[in-house]
Amino acid sequence: MIRSLVLAGVGAAAGFGVARALTAARPLLDRAGRLDRPNHSGASVSLIEGPAVAAGLAVAALALPRPAHRFAAVTATAAAGVLGGIDDLMETGSAKGLRGHLSALARGEVTTGGLKVLGIPAASLLAAAVVREPRPLAGSAVFGRCVDTVLAGGVIAGSANLVNLLDLRPGRGLKAAGLVTVLGPLHGPAAVLSGGVLGTAAAVWGEDLAGRTMLGDTGANALGAALGTRTALQGSRGELLGVLSLLVALTLASEKVSFTRVIEATPVLRELDAWGRTPAAPAAP
Repeated sequence: MIRSLVLAGVGAAAGFGVARALTAARPLLDRAGRLDRPNHSGASVSLIEGPAVAAGLAVAALALPRPAHRFAAVTATAAAGVLGGIDDLMETGSAKGLRGHLSALARGEVTTGGLKVLGIPAASLLAAAVVREPRPLAGSAVFGRCVDTVLAGGVIAGSANLVNLLDLRPGRGLKAAGLVTVLGPLHGPAAVLSGGVLGTAAAVWGEDLAGRTMLGDTGANALGAALGTRTALQGSRGELLGVLSLLVALTLASEKVSFTRVIEATPVLRELDAWGRTPAAPAAP
């Protein structure tokens, strides 16, 4: 338990330090305002938070003791962040949502969103193949490994997508990630990623809630991938199946139902969603 707490502390410190340093360096990194984007209300906010969170999570993952775990966590979070960044900064096509991107790919149109649809699952499957211990299924070690890889990879990719779907208001993605973190395992190798998520979230919390910066696809995808990898590290086959089923159900529901409308129509969720949110102050030049 003590070792897990120490590892969680290292992950939290690494994530916090890197994320805070990058957000503080925004005036130097983005003098031309290339990272400024309108948010849901039309106000201009900075996307610097996304790269800061993705980098913080990747650095925090380096504190994982086992090389295979480090490789899987860094691969999943970095790939999700990079592909999210491409979509943030170089968005092409008008397709929206999973169905829209899949339809575009079926027409032979490769959009930046389509690259995410292809790339994040591919990186997630690679990470899952490396991190899962071989467990036979139906008397076959190969079959067991294939099933575990698909389940764990689906959890990583699905988590990356879900956090991105949720992050439509200041603080919402950070709150969802933080809640999942404290309710999940805080021991073993998962402790490092738990600490990394909480540390990076703490580093950008104030700016995000104030509406001065936002996760964007870069940060939201990386944050979700880190949470998914945490589950992949320690979840049983049954737990992976349950989590993946929930992720698939929520993703399909998002194609029909607005999460924002559901939150605003539910008093408890509405209060939690609005908690800590402050009026946006003028952004730093």
